Amino acid sequence: MITEQDISTVVDLVKANGLSEDVVSKLRSQFNGYHFTYCMDDDMDAFKPAKECEGFNIYFVNSSDHCSKLTTDPTNASGFVLAEVIEDD
Repeated sequence: MITEQDISTVVDLVKANGLSEDVVSKLRSQFNGYHFTYCMDDDMDAFKPAKECEGFNIYFVNSSDHCSKLTTDPTNASGFVLAEVIEDD
């Protein structure tokens, strides 16, 4: 289960430092109970983000079954996908 406080902390850290492999590594250290994936938002295809932020979107991952799947419900989530958004010119 991902808490609202943890979501806020993740958002604040990414907003303050930008989204990068280094930031994701720091998040993995700070939140060792969750898994984090970093990708481009284009890679998320038609999935709806759980939270939209300037420059990145957040998706939640539920790994409770054999296969991981995306969810918009943080109470069923075990990890984050942080997807960088690059605006088209």
